[in-house]
Amino acid sequence: MTNIISRVFGVFAAIRFPKKIQTFINKTYIKLFKIDMSEFKEAEYYESLGKLFTRNLVKKREFEKSENLLISPCDALITELGTIDTNALRALQIKGFSYSINSLLGAYTLKKDKERLQDGLFVNFYLSPSDYHHYHAPCDMRVLKATHISGALYPVNLKWLCKKAELFSENERVVLECETTSKSHFWLIFVGALNVGKIRFLFDENIATNAKKNRNYYCSYDNLNLFQGEEMGFFEMGSTIVFLGEKKMFKSLVKRGEKVKFTQEIIAVKK
Repeated sequence: MTNIISRVFGVFAAIRFPKKIQTFINKTYIKLFKIDMSEFKEAEYYESLGKLFTRNLVKKREFEKSENLLISPCDALITELGTIDTNALRALQIKGFSYSINSLLGAYTLKKDKERLQDGLFVNFYLSPSDYHHYHAPCDMRVLKATHISGALYPVNLKWLCKKAELFSENERVVLECETTSKSHFWLIFVGALNVGKIRFLFDENIATNAKKNRNYYCSYDNLNLFQGEEMGFFEMGSTIVFLGEKKMFKSLVKRGEKVKFTQEIIAVKK
């Protein structure tokens, strides 16, 4: 049912109303969610609500590149972070609720690769409806594999995180297995959410989330290299990204409850 609701909302978000009506809708949405539009074009520019959701930055954000520091892939709230439990291979969804790393990554991730994450680092990024919805490479990296896992589309806001166990593992998601230039492995999991639920990737248009016919998709890449800060894709509504880093290779520079911005240094790569 959540998938159907999301597709219906997606149809509405794609409608291009007459300019005056569309501007009113856009301004109402901006006011309702208290969106800071200082880095974006004016409300009148966007031809549909969907275009407003996926707005681009007007000016490129500058940052100093570093092989030893990962930047935030998005604008988000850090809802939880910490060390992955060694024995149960679990991480916190929110205080009091955890999720299974095995279930989250799915069957296409090899057992030996999952074991890399024992005592590793996890960071949960929540993108609210007011946030910039694009995501970027946190470092110079190579994407090794992509897995699309179909599922439900429950909301991923704090209210739902506190009442729905294993939410991340039940929702539709895309799992990217990646490595740094120093061969440290990490995973980025893009979790779908209620309303629209589309997760887009510029490097692979075959990843089709929230489709009428749900299907899992798996692909390995030979030479898919991305530079730090390079755009990877975007959500068509707010959602969640989970970072999982292998044991003793990554150290968090942020805290739970902290609001972060794309280009902000958030994780140190240990030598």
